[in-house]
Amino acid sequence: MGALSGRAMRGIVLRMIRPLLLALLSLSIPLAEDAHASETTILAESRYVMADGDTLAVAEERVLQRAQRKAVEKAGVYLESSFHDYEAVRNGTSTQISSLEIRTLAAAITKTDILESRRSFENDRPVFTVRIRAVVDLDQLQNAIRRWHSEERLAAHFRQLQKENTELKAQLREMQTPVSGVRTLIIEQPGHAGPQNLARRLVDDAVHSHNLRQKIDLTSQAATLDSQYVDPLIVRGQTYLRLASLAYANKSRPSEYSEYIDNARMDFDRALLLDTKNLWALLGQGDVSTWLDRHEAAEQAYKQALEIDPFFDIARQRLIRVTTAQARALMSGKQWAPALTVLNRLLDSSTPDSWIPLQKEAYLLRAELHHKQHQSARAIDDLSVVLGIDPSHVQALLLRGKLYQEHLQGRLAKEDFEQACILGASAACEQLP
Repeated sequence: MGALSGRAMRGIVLRMIRPLLLALLSLSIPLAEDAHASETTILAESRYVMADGDTLAVAEERVLQRAQRKAVEKAGVYLESSFHDYEAVRNGTSTQISSLEIRTLAAAITKTDILESRRSFENDRPVFTVRIRAVVDLDQLQNAIRRWHSEERLAAHFRQLQKENTELKAQLREMQTPVSGVRTLIIEQPGHAGPQNLARRLVDDAVHSHNLRQKIDLTSQAATLDSQYVDPLIVRGQTYLRLASLAYANKSRPSEYSEYIDNARMDFDRALLLDTKNLWALLGQGDVSTWLDRHEAAEQAYKQALEIDPFFDIARQRLIRVTTAQARALMSGKQWAPALTVLNRLLDSSTPDSWIPLQKEAYLLRAELHHKQHQSARAIDDLSVVLGIDPSHVQALLLRGKLYQEHLQGRLAKEDFEQACILGASAACEQLP
């Protein structure tokens, strides 16, 4: 779902105000005299059927999140899912919880007490049930929803720019064509709109525009109108990086897209001066560093974003990608020890379970390194993780079968070779009696 509409926002505000008014009427205490007037205590219960690929820890985390969402909705604020959903629709039932929603819940709920937690079975699947008492701060929730609205707009723009199409490529050619004379973009101004309101209108127009040149024009005007407004810098920076990507895809010379990268760098750096914890500015800074082959700087930017928001999945994916690419480059140069150091940094014991499926290639690379360094047990452990994610991974089956064979674990080796043979690996078939 996209950014909240004006009607939706008004509805949310009304629902937020209603419980506050009821509290005031019942207690007859002025709001200003009660430091905790915006807090309300809610009892909520939720259940979650464990899905394929879930660990016990993940299932327990998700049932708690659902209970917290119910607590917030009982308080009178109804959240709408948006952004990057990490759960799919299963058996016709949506179990989606978005990363932005999780952060909003975390901001709203100041305390959670688990009153009851139990497990049962339904159709041979574990079912988790939890009952909680949650303290919901409606003031903090309102601020979180405002941030949600801004970040979803930036996320929507980011997703829009990721779509490769001929229209954007045509616009790239237009951008590369020198403009004759002075270009002025005329924006019809409302009667008495202030510069800040107008700047926000311009950014909205830029986000919804499908014309790259117009995006840059609109955001440049917005940045001029409100020098403390971060969003135009981020939207413009995202657009510059998209232009660089298109130029690269068109096999343009580096000099033709280096200017776009430099412009994006300046926009994201300036945005971080205004807001040091802006996730999209940190993501952009990491992307710029990736373009410039500054892998450690990119890794640091993505990690910083994840420290602020562990659920910022785009940064997570970028971190995995840049770290894996760095390790692969080191391995191609036979720098085994530095490559292993890079992978160990990514695959440490604190890595959340939800990351593991995204790190399949990294685990495979580390298994190969362990194999080269004659650390067979560690290599087998990493290969088992890969095969837990993808049981039909032929390369992992072949390597693990070979390692089992070297350690005289014939039955286990035979099982891996048989599976690889079924999947069409002739080298595995040759290993069978």
